[in-house]
Amino acid sequence: MAGAKKTPVRFVLPRDTVQVQLPDGRVLEARRGSQLQTFMAALDPDPAPIVGGIVNGELRELTYPIEMDARVRPVTMAEADGMRIYRRSLTFLLAAAFEELFPQARLTVDHSVASGGYFCQVDGRPPLTRQELTRLEARMRELVASDLPFAKAHVPLQDAIAYFREKGYLDKARLLAHRRKPHLVIYELGSFRDYHHGYMLPSTGYLKWFALELAGDGFTLRFPRRHRPTELLPPPSYPKLLATFRRYGDWLHTLGVSSVGALNDALVAGRAREVILVSEALHERHIAEIARQIADRRQEVRVVLIAGPSSSGKTTFSKRLSIQLLALGISPYPIELDNFFVDRERTPKDENGEYDYESIYALDLERLNHDLQELIAGKQVRLPRYDFKSGRSGEGEVAQLAPGQIIILEGIHGLNPELVPHIPPERTFRIYASALTQLNLDRYNRVSTTDTRLIRRIVRDAAHRGYTAQDTIRRWESVRRGEKRYIFPYQENADAMFNSALVYEGAALAPLAEPLLRQVAFGSEEHVEAKRLLAFLEWFLPLDQGLIPDNSILREFIGGSILREFAPWQPPQEDAASG
Repeated sequence: MAGAKKTPVRFVLPRDTVQVQLPDGRVLEARRGSQLQTFMAALDPDPAPIVGGIVNGELRELTYPIEMDARVRPVTMAEADGMRIYRRSLTFLLAAAFEELFPQARLTVDHSVASGGYFCQVDGRPPLTRQELTRLEARMRELVASDLPFAKAHVPLQDAIAYFREKGYLDKARLLAHRRKPHLVIYELGSFRDYHHGYMLPSTGYLKWFALELAGDGFTLRFPRRHRPTELLPPPSYPKLLATFRRYGDWLHTLGVSSVGALNDALVAGRAREVILVSEALHERHIAEIARQIADRRQEVRVVLIAGPSSSGKTTFSKRLSIQLLALGISPYPIELDNFFVDRERTPKDENGEYDYESIYALDLERLNHDLQELIAGKQVRLPRYDFKSGRSGEGEVAQLAPGQIIILEGIHGLNPELVPHIPPERTFRIYASALTQLNLDRYNRVSTTDTRLIRRIVRDAAHRGYTAQDTIRRWESVRRGEKRYIFPYQENADAMFNSALVYEGAALAPLAEPLLRQVAFGSEEHVEAKRLLAFLEWFLPLDQGLIPDNSILREFIGGSILREFAPWQPPQEDAASG
């Protein structure tokens, strides 16, 4: 453009150094190509160790080379991504030590436990003795003390498949047979080589906090929780939860689907209808068993309490339970716990000054207990109705139980003893419902129960609530905080546990969740999580959703549920005001 002032621009030789700008504005400089861990080592020690970083909006491991100036946010073990890196590396360490000491056996890293840990099982030999477990932990600590590197290599996919087949790891070979990318990232520790889904730490020396504990017919690999990243919490006793996972493992055996690779094989073989129908039949049988347990106590049980974390399918479960109870001649009276919220100004606030609707004290416990006791006594009660728009409690319907009727109360606090302290325990039946996934990618790569529920919620929120995937991911941490505080500590109070996970749901949800996750804005905090979930969903082959029954728990999330408007018929109540 004529007359415009030109800004001086010239070619220069590249600097030998690169700069990293931290969130607080400080800048670090080092030689070009230096690994991320070199920059992070210059920072003051944090109570939570740094195990990765967000580099220009992308999650990177500490061995990532910085080739150009970048914005970097350290990722610590106090964060979900950081703790995943730590746990993944610790699992790799365990597998390497186990294969060295017990080469003829097979280790499976199974489900998580509430205080921080993975339950592990051993096949091909009897369970480890206490002495053998002590020897295994000692070998792991020797490897940590040696600070050996987790070496990383890109391997052609067919070479990786051949390697795992030769090792006898058919679950890994089956999974990789459906992989769309032509290569695979393999990590090595000495002579041990394996694929792990996600980033790793640079070396064994980072893995300072762990322990092995005998548990049932297996053992628990213990590790810290995010809120106390350098401490191990006391190991819990969880016999009911363990039994629930055992039951699901039996279901997988019945279906002949032990891993995601096996599921994909079943879909390719045309077994989708069979897998779906048998999965749903196993759900229905379990619901019928729980209904029978309630029926066997019909002379004493007056309130059925159903609790569980977000996106566990509690709503559909409670309706299917109601149907089974009706089939046994028991009429259920559903009451919504949400209608007992206190007025908004009385709602407790969390540590950030926000209203804490997850707190049990967000409920009018006095009125709840009064109304339940009156109903159990056969009296007529005017129930409250909470208006979520105004944040105020008003008058709801008039209720009165018919002879033999029982109350079904669904809500997150159903297992908390503080919810109905004035109703004798023998008058209640408590149920814990959650998606306790046990279908793993392979024996060392777990499918998180939390991820299963998050994907369910992303799909449901988009279909029924108008939320984007970014909205749902942004809220998820707050939801999880409430679950850890108000639900998980009371799991073992349940009289019965229902696992709402379905072996085929990853294949059903992936085609719905993927386009939603791809819309999450790059550079946002939620993008890192969206990218992680997309990488996970890539392992699943798609499934025809038309095959899913219209009363399936999965329909609560993907839509088309015949139970959406279902409510047990109630005889008309005479208005209390006219009485």
